[in-house]
Amino acid sequence: MEPDLFTAAAEERQEKDPTSSPLAVRMRPRTLDEVVGQQHLLKPGSPLRRLVGEGGGGPAGVSSVILWGPPGTGKTTLAHVVSRATNKRFVELSAITAGVKEVRAVIEGAKRAAGGFGRETVLFLDEIHRFSKAQQDSLLPAVENRWVTLIAATTENPYFSVISPLLSRSLLLTLEPLSDDDVRGLLRRALAEDRGLGGAVSLPEDAEAHLLRIAGGDARRALTALEAAAGAALDKGEDAISLLTVEETVDRAAVKYDRDGDQHYDVASALIKSIRGSDVDAALHYLARMIEAGEDPRFIARRLMISASEDIGLADPTALPTAVAAAQAVAMIGFPEAALTLSHATIALALAPKSNAATTAISAAQQDVRNGLAGPVPPHLRDGHYKGAAKLGHAQGYVYPHDVPGAIAAQQYAPDAVHGRRYYEPTRYGAEARYADVVEKVRERLRGEKG
Repeated sequence: MEPDLFTAAAEERQEKDPTSSPLAVRMRPRTLDEVVGQQHLLKPGSPLRRLVGEGGGGPAGVSSVILWGPPGTGKTTLAHVVSRATNKRFVELSAITAGVKEVRAVIEGAKRAAGGFGRETVLFLDEIHRFSKAQQDSLLPAVENRWVTLIAATTENPYFSVISPLLSRSLLLTLEPLSDDDVRGLLRRALAEDRGLGGAVSLPEDAEAHLLRIAGGDARRALTALEAAAGAALDKGEDAISLLTVEETVDRAAVKYDRDGDQHYDVASALIKSIRGSDVDAALHYLARMIEAGEDPRFIARRLMISASEDIGLADPTALPTAVAAAQAVAMIGFPEAALTLSHATIALALAPKSNAATTAISAAQQDVRNGLAGPVPPHLRDGHYKGAAKLGHAQGYVYPHDVPGAIAAQQYAPDAVHGRRYYEPTRYGAEARYADVVEKVRERLRGEKG
């Protein structure tokens, strides 16, 4: 960020009194080596290391980058590390407050700096998804001609929120949610280091575990909660942050739920079994427990997609599309709004008619294959598109179903070993009742019987 009198004064105040800044700001990494997580983006020769001056010379210039990831994964942090480490001119804008006028001013300043002083400019644009198409268009000439090197940050899928020409001129770097170990290391560093809490308080294991649940892979959220809890503990004259203090300061009770232990699997199992049993209220209870414990919403969405096929299937053909849509929405919006989407899908699945016919069908077919009931593909079904296939008898005698009335030809499809085996046994529940009628008629036609 280019300094002015007010910025310089604020930075001087922070140096004299570090506690004037939030803990999350004070604990921002100063170098790429201090960054937690995202190691896939920090390898030698990576675009981020080239941006801070580690390489980047020669004919292969440094590319503009778009950082995409959930909140609290380090997008702004990485940009600030670049600003501290690079010899380039660094300018920061937020798409919340900036517009085309501000962007053009930065570009003109970059041209002057390059022409007059030979200095390159790095532009960090936060929340780029908030820019309109026209505003993003204003960046194109500067990025294409490398008047600026753009670092853009977004929490939304850039394939939907960033214009294609800008995407094609930039490298897309995806940031992953921080692991519990990443956040744990950050919390312990904040507790110990002088720029953090300087050892003023300790954090027992149960309180630390609760902070990790609250954080949900968001470093900023974890440090903000830690700072609030530490302040409350010190106000009470305590040198340790108790679980009760954490609960009081962040207004969230510690749910008895271990994401890596038995409770993780027990509650997930109870959710699916409640959906299978059509108890919508019990299903919502277990869903709420998972959400409040900080469970990864993508894990919940995956379980719902499995449930849609395993326990509902064709009894309600809309169940799987509903679960898939929920998973896609969850990946795009994250918590807290994702709770609404997960509730929507859970209710729909719990109240849908149930059938496990699709599950038992594939299980039976797989078991036959494992038992050796396979055999060669019937000759008339084999590929006949290559030279010599006809001499081998491949594709000979195959009846094209669209050439016969009803589009069902009486011919054998299964290998001899399993010819006549019935795997799919539809129920009479919900929409699957229709399939129960259809499948019997189709099987009769395939056998050459009137149907």
